[in-house]
Amino acid sequence: MLVREMYEYSLLYEDSTLAHSLYHLLAEKKISLDDDMSKIDIKQANHEKIAELVKKNVLGIRKIGIYSLKMDKKNFVFIYASSEEEAIQFYRKSFHKNPLNCHEYLLDFELSRGNDVISFREMRKEFERFPTVAGYYVKGESTRLA
Repeated sequence: MLVREMYEYSLLYEDSTLAHSLYHLLAEKKISLDDDMSKIDIKQANHEKIAELVKKNVLGIRKIGIYSLKMDKKNFVFIYASSEEEAIQFYRKSFHKNPLNCHEYLLDFELSRGNDVISFREMRKEFERFPTVAGYYVKGESTRLA
């Protein structure tokens, strides 16, 4: 795998440490995008500098997940948030009660929306602010997100 592919992967999957490590090595010209990842010596990286880059978040990576919060026996709401705690807090603020439970879903989980199939990862691109409600699901009616 090339550095370019690994860098794209790290950005797509929001792996902040890996992305900032590659960014640092590229900026220091210790590697190039066309290098083979198997030949990269990570020891040549300045780990203090990488920790600083991650802390400053120079690449603007904000990991956002998708959480299913149970509203009652049959109703669920899906919320994009940076953590389970943030999803629950947003739920409380929005619905003025506590959820019955909260579970994180994989962003690559696919669901029906209208006549299309979309993943939570693709759907997330439609939103600019987080946390936010992605949609609702009623158990037993269909596998579609409202």
